[in-house]
Amino acid sequence: MVRDGYLYALALIAAGILVGWFLQPAWALAPLSLALFFLWFFRDPERAIPDAAGAVVSPGDGKVTDVSIVTVGGEEQARISIFLSVFDVHVNRSPIAGVVREVRYQRGQFLNAMNQASAERNEQNVVRVEGDGQVVVFKQIAGLLARRIVFHPKVGDRLERGQRVGLIKFGSRVDVLFDAAAALQVKVGDRVRGGASVLAYLQPKGELATAGRYSATEGAR
Repeated sequence: MVRDGYLYALALIAAGILVGWFLQPAWALAPLSLALFFLWFFRDPERAIPDAAGAVVSPGDGKVTDVSIVTVGGEEQARISIFLSVFDVHVNRSPIAGVVREVRYQRGQFLNAMNQASAERNEQNVVRVEGDGQVVVFKQIAGLLARRIVFHPKVGDRLERGQRVGLIKFGSRVDVLFDAAAALQVKVGDRVRGGASVLAYLQPKGELATAGRYSATEGAR
């Protein structure tokens, strides 16, 4: 359980008790029900982290909404977008083991996270991690309901694959960008779990990834 869940729940339980005491017991039902929701929403289950070489794991739970090749800084990158509904676990995890090289918070709008424009226009936290000669960038993107992004590590910190790094409160989105030559393991419509589902396998520099790969065109259908 994320600590925030206890804070929200305790405040609502206290409010429910006061409302029930001074007004009518039935009126306490709404705040007490909301307290139960927050305890459920901020759940933080344990996950079995894959140990395969080059594995990029999902930074969050949700549904894959986009698998495509994009150009970033003049280089082609594979991008996987994952939509987190209000019913998904919202704890975020590091996609690879490595060192945090950049953390950049970008203020912006709060468009629906299903909207492709949200990847650039919404409030977001952009993190660059370097490990084993590879660079993976992942974005914590606020959605229509999300109003706070939490990220704990600092530049220079060492992360393990699947390590908890923060969360996005309520509906949101995470994007992961990495070498376009990686062997993709997911397609649009797949459900993934943070820290447990492998999105792709990064190849050592100079090697081509072919086996078991979905093309970006196929994944976008």
